[in-house]
Amino acid sequence: MGKKNIIILLILLLIMGSIFFGWQFFSSKNGNSLNSENCGQINDKILSFSRMFIDNVLKSEKEVDFETRLKMENAVRDLNNKEILDQWNKFINSKTESEAQNEVKNLLEKLISNIKTN
Repeated sequence: MGKKNIIILLILLLIMGSIFFGWQFFSSKNGNSLNSENCGQINDKILSFSRMFIDNVLKSEKEVDFETRLKMENAVRDLNNKEILDQWNKFINSKTESEAQNEVKNLLEKLISNIKTN
C-alpha cells in the first residue's frame, strides 16, 4: 500500500469518525420533536448513502457494477439536496484519478456539512 493510499485512508477514517461523533452529539440533543424527526430522517439518509459510498466505491477493489451505481444514484437523489447531487455529479464525471480523488473529498465534506442539528 502506497504512502498516498495510507493518507487517503486516514483522511477517510477521520471523516467517518467525525460523522459518527457528530451523529451521536446531534441525536442526543433535545428539541422540537417534529424538527428532530425530520433532521433524523435526513441524517439517516446521509449516513446511509455515506456508508454505501464507502463500502461500494472506496473499499471496492473492482469496478462498481451498473446495479450498484443505479442504487447509489437513486440514494443520492433521495437526499433532495442540490449541493450533494451537484458534487456527486462532479465525482462521477471526473476525467482523471486525481480529479476523482479530489471530488471524493469534496463529496464527503458536503455530506458531513449537511448533517442537521435540529
